[in-house]
Amino acid sequence: MQQIKTKVLIIGAGTGGYVAGIRCGQLGLETVLVDGGDGLGGTCLNVGCIPSKAIIHAAGKFETVAKAASGGTLGITAAAPAIDLKQTVEWKDGIVRKLNNGVAALLKKAKVKVIKGWANFEDAKTCVVTTDDGEVKITAEHVILATGSEPVELPFLPFGGDVISSTEALSLPEVPKKLVVVGGGYIGLELGIAFRKLGAEVAIVEMADRLLPLYDKALTDPVAKWLTTHGVELHLGARAGGFGPSEQGGGKLNVTTRDGAPLQLDADKVLVTVGRKPRTQGWGLENMGVAMAGPFVKIDQRCATSMKNVWAVGDLTGEPMLAHKGSAQGEVVAEIIAGHDRIFDPVTIAAVCFTEPEIVSAGVGPQDVEGRDDVIQAVFPFAAIGRALAIEAGEDGGFVRVIASKADHRILGIQAVGQHVSELSNSFAQMLEMGAVLEDVAGVIHVHPTLGEAFHEASLRALGHAIHI
Repeated sequence: MQQIKTKVLIIGAGTGGYVAGIRCGQLGLETVLVDGGDGLGGTCLNVGCIPSKAIIHAAGKFETVAKAASGGTLGITAAAPAIDLKQTVEWKDGIVRKLNNGVAALLKKAKVKVIKGWANFEDAKTCVVTTDDGEVKITAEHVILATGSEPVELPFLPFGGDVISSTEALSLPEVPKKLVVVGGGYIGLELGIAFRKLGAEVAIVEMADRLLPLYDKALTDPVAKWLTTHGVELHLGARAGGFGPSEQGGGKLNVTTRDGAPLQLDADKVLVTVGRKPRTQGWGLENMGVAMAGPFVKIDQRCATSMKNVWAVGDLTGEPMLAHKGSAQGEVVAEIIAGHDRIFDPVTIAAVCFTEPEIVSAGVGPQDVEGRDDVIQAVFPFAAIGRALAIEAGEDGGFVRVIASKADHRILGIQAVGQHVSELSNSFAQMLEMGAVLEDVAGVIHVHPTLGEAFHEASLRALGHAIHI
C-alpha cells in the first residue's frame, strides 16, 4: 500500500475543499486533496449551482422565443420553438467540463496533489483512500473535512426510476410532459419553473402553507403569482405519499391535501427536493472523535472541530448550506494553518433564490424585527425604475427593501425580489459587511439606468426623501 505523509489533508473537492486547497498551496503548505464525490468543484459545480443556472438560462431563452411565437413580444415575432433537451444538457455538460478543467489547473498551479478516490478514516489524522490503482494511506498534521451534502431521500419515495433528485433532473434527455415537484423550497422551485418554461406541466406539493417558507410573504408573493399565472398547480399544506405506475402510462403520485382528502397527481417524473443533509456517512467520521451539533460537525469561530488540528468547512458544518460560505471558510482555515490570526465571523451571508422572479436576502428580515419600534423599514418598487421597465422587470411586484436602526441608521438587512436581482446580492452583502449607514448608500451616485437605483431609492425613502416615488 502506498503511504503519504503531508502537512494538510483535505477531504472533499467542492467549493469549500478546493478553495482551501488552492489557498493552502498559495501559502506554501504541502497539501493533498482527496476527491471522492461529484468531481472537482463538488455538488455546486457538477450537479448543483452551475448546471442548474445553465438550464435555467436555457429555459429563459426558450420562453422568450415561445412568447414571440404566440402573438409576439416587444414587436418581435418568431416561429414556434422546439427544444432538444439532450443537446441542451450536452451544452451544460460542456460548461461543467470547462470549469472542472479550470479547477484542476488552479490546484496544479498551487502544487496541490489531487487523489481521486474514496477516503475512510482510521483515526483523526489517518485515512485509507481507495483509488482505481489501489489503496493509498495518508497521514496528515492537519485535516480539513469538506465532504459537503446530499439530497434528502424520503422513505416512501426512494430515488430511482421516475423518482429523481435535482442531480438527475439536470441530465434528463427530454422534457417530461408532467412533472410533480415534492418540496416548495428554492431547489424545487428553481427547477420546476425552468421545466415549466420548457413546456412541462408542473405541479408542486409543499407541506407548509406557502412556498419558500424561510422567506417572508412579501418576497415570495411575486413568485407565487408567476406560478399561478403560468399554470403551475400548487398544493400547499399537502403531504406526498407513494408513487406508482399508471395504466395510461407514466405514474401517479398519492397526495393528502390540506383538508385530509386523498388526491392522485399524474406524473412522468417526480422530483423530490425536500432539502439536503450533510454527508457524514461512509468515510469514517465516527472514528475521528469529533463532536457533533445535531446532524452537523460542531465547529468554533475558527472552523476548528473538537479534535486538535481537525477542521471542517461548508455544508458539513450547518446552515446556511451555501457554496460561498464554504469557500470563505476554506480560505480562513488555510490561513489559520499557515499561522495567520483569522476567524470566520461574517456580518451576513447573502442568499439567492434563482426563481422567477429572483429573490435576494441579506441580514435581518422583517420577521426578525417584528414588533420592534427601533428600526426603519423602507420599500422601493422596481415599477418606478426605468431600467426595470425597459427589460420587462418592473411589473411583477418586485422591490428592494432596506431595514435599518432608527437610532444611528446602521443598515441591518436588505432584501429584493425581481428579475435579475441576484446581481445586486454582492452590493447588499458588501454594505452590511462594511457597517454602512443609510447615508452611505444615499451618498453613492448610482449609475442610471440600472436596477441598483432601487437600492439607492429605498435608502433615500428610509431617510424620508425618496426622489422617484
